[in-house]
Amino acid sequence: MDKRIKIGIIGSGGIAGAHVKAYKELDYVDIVAVADVVPGRAEQFIARWELGFAAAYDDHRKLLELDLDGVSICTPNVAHYQTTIDALNAGKQVMLEKPMSVTLEQAVEMVQTAKKTGNMLNVGFQPRYDPNMALLKDLVQSGQLGDVYYVETGGGRRRGMPGGTFIREDLAGAGAIADIGCYSLDMAMNTLGNPKPVTVSAYTSNHFGTNRKYHPEADRFQVEDFGAALVRFDNGLVMNFKISWAMHMDTLGATMFLGTDAGLKVTPAGKGPWSGVWDGSVGSITMFHDIAGHHTESPIPTVEHKKNLFHEKVRDFVEAVRDGRPAPIPGEQIVRNQAVIDGILRSAKAKREVEVFIPEF
Repeated sequence: MDKRIKIGIIGSGGIAGAHVKAYKELDYVDIVAVADVVPGRAEQFIARWELGFAAAYDDHRKLLELDLDGVSICTPNVAHYQTTIDALNAGKQVMLEKPMSVTLEQAVEMVQTAKKTGNMLNVGFQPRYDPNMALLKDLVQSGQLGDVYYVETGGGRRRGMPGGTFIREDLAGAGAIADIGCYSLDMAMNTLGNPKPVTVSAYTSNHFGTNRKYHPEADRFQVEDFGAALVRFDNGLVMNFKISWAMHMDTLGATMFLGTDAGLKVTPAGKGPWSGVWDGSVGSITMFHDIAGHHTESPIPTVEHKKNLFHEKVRDFVEAVRDGRPAPIPGEQIVRNQAVIDGILRSAKAKREVEVFIPEF
């Protein structure tokens, strides 16, 4: 391959290492710069990942002055908005880690900037690269369920609360809803064809995170560790969503798609205290329907997928940059995901149902 792809990394926390690992598996990609707002961290990251002569910056705007084909934005959530806006305006193609932003207004402006500049805004939801997710979407979109009128999704961990930047409102913006809830929302909404949310009625709490018996940083815990919501969409569909970082329960149940002709029950892959989160693969899919008047349950065979989903996400972004293709997971789709998160946080704070307004792009 003649053309080499030059990549910059903005933010050098834990998730940035996953990006670097995936980029290093592509022999035509060069990571040429790393930026982190904490002095010295970019240099440490470059040394740890053996990035050779990559340049280190304390200011991401200096990195954006370089001749780069694309950037991975791996900052804390609260910085996603400004770094993305700056990168797009600097002419860079953007791979943005989830969640997209902190507020709906930020997400809208990010998409508008991508369209104005003509640059790519790709949002990193690696579960979409699981062929079982594609199978699920094909089943729902095929019409075999009839009219889908109700969806139940979410999940969570019996124990699985992070610390550090994840629990600070000024850096993360939100807790479990944005961290792992965004995966559940994307799984369901992408399967449904990304319907437009119109109202949200929600509840959030942090009984576990703020209790020292369960979390060593309880005094600094500022976000939610549990959330539940009823979301209405413009097509009449209703979604029951729930998510948890910690709870006295083994599971919040399977994801369900109820249709007028059939229903689907979908479980996530994985076992143990960190299972039950839609950040990986599908465990099982079962169709419930009637045949000749008899209640019938039909297991849907799933695919054993041995490839690394994170690697596939990064590779697809790089190939889109190289080939001039549109964003594999465009920001305008994820705006609706962010609209639900934004609605949940607003509704929980107001203790009432709130409306959701998303402009057309």
